[in-house]
Order: sequence, then structure tokens, then C-alpha cells
Amino acid sequence: MLAIIAAVLFALALIFELAGISLDIITAQVLLTAGLLCVALHLAGVGASTSGWRRSSRR
Repeated sequence: MLAIIAAVLFALALIFELAGISLDIITAQVLLTAGLLCVALHLAGVGASTSGWRRSSRR
């Protein structure tokens, strides 16, 4: 999920950069930094589902 968010942020940063758009706080640099943060969190395993199916130890 974080990788998809990062891809969207990178796409928005590219559009902002190509169009020369800059809002008060949100710039292409801010979007790139947020995208890199999401990629780093994704690679660190944050947000990964580990619950899954668990085997019971009953016999």
C-alpha cells in the first residue's frame, strides 16, 4: 500500500514540476520527499500484513 502511495506522490511531483505548479506549502520537492519516505517505510516492512492464517498446535 505504501508503494502505491509513493507512486502517486511521485506522479504528482512530476506533474507539479512539469507544469510549474507550486502551492503555498506543497511543492514538487515536498512530494518527492514524502514519496521517498513511503518507499523507505515500504522497504522496511511497515504496514505489511503478518496476521494471515495461523496453524493451531492441536492434534
